[in-house]
Amino acid sequence: MSTRTPPVSEGAPALVPAPPSAPTRPRSAPPPGARAVVAAVLVALAGTALLNAPPPATARTAPESAAGPESAAGPESAAGPESAAGPESAAGPESAAGPESATTRSLTPSGSTAPDPTAADPNSADATAPDSTAPDSTSADSTAPDSTAPDSTSADSTTPGSTTPGSTTPGSTTPDLLAAPVHFAGKAFDTCEAPSLTVMKAWLASPYGAVGIYFGGRGRGCPVQKELTPSWVASAHAMGWRLLPLFVGSQAPCVDSLAKRKYAIGSTPVTQGTKEGGDAVRAAKALGIGASSPLYLDIEAYQRGDTNCAATTLSFVRAWNREVRRLGYLPGFYSSADTGVRDMETQRRAGTKDLPEAMWFARWRGQPALLTESVLQPQAWTPHARIHQYAGNVTETYGGRTLAIDRNAMDAPVARVTAPARFAARVPVPLSFVASQRP
Repeated sequence: MSTRTPPVSEGAPALVPAPPSAPTRPRSAPPPGARAVVAAVLVALAGTALLNAPPPATARTAPESAAGPESAAGPESAAGPESAAGPESAAGPESAAGPESATTRSLTPSGSTAPDPTAADPNSADATAPDSTAPDSTSADSTAPDSTAPDSTSADSTTPGSTTPGSTTPGSTTPDLLAAPVHFAGKAFDTCEAPSLTVMKAWLASPYGAVGIYFGGRGRGCPVQKELTPSWVASAHAMGWRLLPLFVGSQAPCVDSLAKRKYAIGSTPVTQGTKEGGDAVRAAKALGIGASSPLYLDIEAYQRGDTNCAATTLSFVRAWNREVRRLGYLPGFYSSADTGVRDMETQRRAGTKDLPEAMWFARWRGQPALLTESVLQPQAWTPHARIHQYAGNVTETYGGRTLAIDRNAMDAPVARVTAPARFAARVPVPLSFVASQRP
């Protein structure tokens, strides 16, 4: 309703009629014509003052919200005098920014108060709705208590729709939401040094779909790895290869291989394992191997029956696992079925914590026995967590290219490659191989 005073006609005797008890105006008052002039001047001045005054609380001039006169937040829209951050928000007496809220996100910045309904300040809540930094009231986040999902544009979200919270590892301390691991089931090979991309292209004709790469660790037999770069990782992945990252760090003090004894675990296995777990994650990231990827710790065969050696090795492995898991990756384990794998199975049965998430066991009998390995109970490291290296040091040729390899059968996690497009374009890989038939 308007509060403006209606215009007064020139013949009006006064601005406001006198009440009955008002005394009679004396005859010495100005003539009627003068009174009319004075009245007109006063009316004009009053009208000017009214035009310059701020609008009262009952005469808002702000446009109605896009949701109509009465938005979804209730009779007063989010821009009205009782905003969602005001005394009585749509969530109830306690606003979404208040101490007891757990289900509704505030539509205004935390800690704001309801605007003065008579204020015309352009920075008030009534005037800043379009520029507010609060979430859009029409978005899904407007009703979520907290949104910490991964960025949909990140390279780690290669599995569409993956929103698995944290790593799939029980007891993970990683605070961020991680994508679910990617699994591959089929045949794989590993070789001491990563082959060239030309060889990898030729071997697309092979029965193998995954390849083990020795990406780090002081105990690697082939430490140079001149082919193993971010470009190689991205391009091999773009061809269709799935990658099994192997880290050959410190070894058991009683390791069988004479060449590996100089890499024996020292007197502080927990500290050493933690440090090398961090080294493994950094090396993986440098190659473009992203979070939620498995990193397989290679512990070569060692002497059975040496309890002190086994205990030292276990402490090192568990510390390595904890650090790798804490940093958002999956700790895997490779070893001989009769030593490292047997000992890990014993610890699993005993309920020991911080064990590997995937088991890669070596038993060279020439034929795959992925689910029937004698030292593992049938339910151990299943589903999607086993690799069997069933033959070693064999030579195979595909596409005119020959390699000395170990043969594997697997149903287990493989690496997530973070940014294939950025690197793959830099190497001469025919586009016909980018769309591979491999999973």
